[in-house]
Order: sequence, then structure tokens, then C-alpha cells
Amino acid sequence: MSELVFFCGTMDCGKSTLALQIEHNRSARGLVGMIFTRNDRAGEGKLSSRLGLVTDAVEVEDGADLYAHLVDHLSQGRRADYVIADEAQFLAPEQIDQLARVVDDLDLDVYAFGITTDFRSKLFPGSQRLVELADRVEVLQVEALCWCGARATHNARTVGGVMVVEGAQVVVGDVTGSADEIGYEVLCRRHHRRRMTAATARAAALSPDVLPVSPG
Repeated sequence: MSELVFFCGTMDCGKSTLALQIEHNRSARGLVGMIFTRNDRAGEGKLSSRLGLVTDAVEVEDGADLYAHLVDHLSQGRRADYVIADEAQFLAPEQIDQLARVVDDLDLDVYAFGITTDFRSKLFPGSQRLVELADRVEVLQVEALCWCGARATHNARTVGGVMVVEGAQVVVGDVTGSADEIGYEVLCRRHHRRRMTAATARAAALSPDVLPVSPG
């Protein structure tokens, strides 16, 4: 029986790498997949991982009907044996419903990949809907680590290495945090609550306020 499976975790836990591995394994067996993505770091219409792997994908636009796209694709005599949806947190809730319909009405497996919460620790609407509808929710076991070495559980947005907690929910960036660029960093809950990134922790360690004072 076909399933809607949601693979989730923080940034840096290998979601896109697993998506590419699933695509490789199935295509090596002669199966043909339909790959959807949105706002990938490699640009429009790409599914990529930070390991440097990349493949072509269908860029999902606002208002796109994913179920109708599959029906049109199949009605033209083309194949689709399974569906991969990467960066699924950026999909609208109604698009997640469409993926569920692909499973139920077209009998295709759908593998969705995404992060659950944004930089404010709030659920993305797409991820929330996946948790509500998925046949299985799989938390990826490759643990991302906070700068302190603890297990990272939260995603932080940074500007120049400083954590910010205001702004639009979706702003594309990467794990940079240099200069005034928008970047992202994974943190443990303790340091997310304290808004302490790797950069601010280094700055605090070098501050004269915390350096030992020489006697005399």
C-alpha cells in the first residue's frame, strides 16, 4: 500500500542527501520519480545537498496543484512511479493535501522532506500539515550538533553571526552568517533560548569582561 512519509529534522541532518539517495536507489531499479522542490540553495528547479550532489526537479510555485500536475503528466503517457518533495516545509497546507491525494487516488508513494520549525521555533504550515496527514513521520537519526557539542534541536537565523527572532518566516539563506548576510545555524534549545550563536559565543569568550585579571 502506498504511503505519505515525512522525513524531518533540523538543518544539517541530511534530509536532501537522503532524498537524493532514495532517488538514486529507485532509478537504479528502473523506476521513474517525480521530484518537487521549492527554494533550494542551488537555485530554481534543483534538488541539492550540502555534500555537492544535485539533480533536476520541478520548482513548486505559489498556487500550483501538485495532484493536477501528476495527473497531467500521467495522462500524457509519461511515467511516475513515486514522488519526492524536498523542502516540504515551504509548501502550502493545501499542497500537502494534494500530495496525500496522490497517495490515495494515484497509488504512488510520496516521500516528503523538510524541517519542522522555523527560526522562531514555530511550525511551518506545510510541516504541520504533514504531521497531521502523513502515514509515517520519520525523524532523521543523523544528529546535527550545536556549537557547544550538544544535539541541535532548533534552527536559528543570523545576520552577521547574531541571532535574530523577527522577520518573514521564509528567507532563503545558507549556513554562512558572515558580514551582514542572512545565514542559518543549528542550536541546542538552551543556546537558542539564550540567542547564543557560535559567533556570539566566541565574542563573549574574547571579551575583556571575562578574561582573568592579572594581579597588581
